[in-house]
Amino acid sequence: MIYLEQLRERYQLIVGYVGIILIGVGIALLLPLLILPVYQSEVNQIFYFLIPSILAIMSGLLMRRSKKYANEETLTLHEGGVIVVLSWLLTVVISGLPFILSGQLNFTQAMFEAVSGWTTTGLSVVDVTKTPNTFLLWRSIMQLFGGAGLAVVMLSAIIGPHGLGLYNAEGRSDKLLPHVAKSTKLIMMIYMSYVTTGVILYILAGMPWFDSINHSIAALSTGGFSTVTGSIGEYDSLAIELITIVLMFLGTINFAAHFILLKGQVKNFFKVGEIRFMFLLLTLAIPIIIFVSMIPLYESISKSIRVGLFETISALSTTGFSTVGYGDWNSFGVFILIIFMIIGGGAGSTAGGMKQYRVYIMIKSLIWNIKSYFLPQRSVRQEYVNRPEGKYYVSKDHVFEIGTFTTIYFIVYAIGVLILLAHGYNLQDSMFEFASSLGTVGLSVGITSPSAPVMVLWTEIVGMMLGRLEFFVIFFAGIKIFKDLRLISKNRA
Repeated sequence: MIYLEQLRERYQLIVGYVGIILIGVGIALLLPLLILPVYQSEVNQIFYFLIPSILAIMSGLLMRRSKKYANEETLTLHEGGVIVVLSWLLTVVISGLPFILSGQLNFTQAMFEAVSGWTTTGLSVVDVTKTPNTFLLWRSIMQLFGGAGLAVVMLSAIIGPHGLGLYNAEGRSDKLLPHVAKSTKLIMMIYMSYVTTGVILYILAGMPWFDSINHSIAALSTGGFSTVTGSIGEYDSLAIELITIVLMFLGTINFAAHFILLKGQVKNFFKVGEIRFMFLLLTLAIPIIIFVSMIPLYESISKSIRVGLFETISALSTTGFSTVGYGDWNSFGVFILIIFMIIGGGAGSTAGGMKQYRVYIMIKSLIWNIKSYFLPQRSVRQEYVNRPEGKYYVSKDHVFEIGTFTTIYFIVYAIGVLILLAHGYNLQDSMFEFASSLGTVGLSVGITSPSAPVMVLWTEIVGMMLGRLEFFVIFFAGIKIFKDLRLISKNRA
């Protein structure tokens, strides 16, 4: 009975924290209304955001009342996972309500758009030419907070140094500072300063101010939502493409690595293993994809270089911006993009995918194993990699955990591809589209659309959620909830 009482108190704490997040989401829903003085013709959209906002804030306040405040409450990884999973599910439903209330999207489409926003995927089922600016801005706001980490941003200042379980559950393994709240505040300072700089540069390059805000947020959050049908290619501007490339690079780099760079430690920045691995991948892939896929397709060498550079970086960073369509690309070019979407960006960044760090460790582990065959039988070596916080000695358990994650990732990927194949899409398109969903990339070959089958959209929704929150967090949270409910039901019986 004592354990059950403790369990009840822990869930009161969890529900209370989820309530605080809902209050934050309710406030975020009001932000698109700030542009109404400029776009006065859209004043009739106010209630579509006001109603979900009030619902979220009132629900959050009721849930918050159950929280027992304690300055020394420490969240475990499993408890942080439960908070993250519950808050994301509720947030997605509430965030889709404006689209439903306005009649723009049905339930499945609205959930798809909300999940795509909060997971910073960028796949979309809306027609941007007919969508009001308030809704376009709302999509970008979802990507802004989703990229930084929904739960971490909303709760770090409240939980303070005791919320490490929540911090890890949101995929933040590398702290910039010893204090979680200070780390998150620093992340947001870096994040918002980059966004602001991006907006200014876009405006100077000739992009309209509203498009500049949305594209700067989408590029840095590696989200990829655009306000125009042709994405970045709509502007046909080298300057805009270069600005976007820089922002995508910044978005895909570990925030702890940003901290090193901002401190002026350039040599230490380029010592980080996954940074070196990222540049190696791009250095090898970009010339090959330009020579094999772009030059035969485009008459101009400069056009081939521009497209090859932009699309490859967009895929690896999991941003999903594009300058061209992929209907006339050869299979080699499409295959490279699929591989890069699966690999994804840096750990502890806004990017998705398996993460470059995991792939880097697997490759290093293979090299270490090969070397071990040529060493004396009794020799002992302790292998390490350079991470932003310094040398990290890699244990066998760490390699095993990465191997397990990779296995689960490819099993889920295979299942998603099979579901798309069952709906009549060819293998290449199915592999591309679900790699984009699971990697939270946003590039598309046309499968994702308002007319896509419901099952296809829900398959992609599940893929985006699993790709953003990562499998272990969802599995741990699900197992904990199941065990706790089972224990409660047994004691009641």
